[in-house]
Amino acid sequence: MGWSTDLLLFLFPVNCVVCGRRLPSVKGVLCISCEYNLPYTGFKDSDNPVSQLFWGRIQIEGGTALIRFEKGSRYQAMLHELKYRRNRNVGSYLGRLLGHALSGTCFAGCDLLIPVPLHPKRLRKRGYNQSEVIAEGVSAVTGIPVHTNVLRRIRSEGSQTFKGRYDRFENVRGNFCLSVNPPDLNGLTVLLLDDVVTTGATLEACCRILQEHFGCRIFVAAVSCA
Repeated sequence: MGWSTDLLLFLFPVNCVVCGRRLPSVKGVLCISCEYNLPYTGFKDSDNPVSQLFWGRIQIEGGTALIRFEKGSRYQAMLHELKYRRNRNVGSYLGRLLGHALSGTCFAGCDLLIPVPLHPKRLRKRGYNQSEVIAEGVSAVTGIPVHTNVLRRIRSEGSQTFKGRYDRFENVRGNFCLSVNPPDLNGLTVLLLDDVVTTGATLEACCRILQEHFGCRIFVAAVSCA
């Protein structure tokens, strides 16, 4: 590190978002110990609990997630930093971890990566789409290009956090549509990306829009699964 980085870290120290330990990088997120102990899913193929969420509901090639989300876990703070405290570094960091996890698997052969869009009102409030930031991290590792001009969110029905399974599906019904002049996805393989997958309702709604308009194969991925 140069003297300017040393000075910056001295004036504005960066700490691990999980345990609070001092980090050696201005863009640091987790210390070595917390990264090593992340609750990785280890999903390497398309036959896993995330894929099974969509069985009998919609045709996808496979689904995956990087880590397990456990309510009350100390790692919950990491996702809160990304979604509610405007810490973009967390999204980039998790995206790169997900990219490395996807490398060498069936998910790495996708032609393009589509992040689940935010409604414009929420985008203005948050300042960025966390799924898009994650997608950029995935792209940096895998080389899969990110396309943000395919899907558009036209309704914002609030948080899904406290809704049950049925209510989550009802909540996202009609929330998405195609963007104006989207690229032609016919014959392509798409990786649809979200930050968290719980019931799969949001990803399913996006998949249905894509399948209504294009003859494309779809994989889905998320940083965490509940």
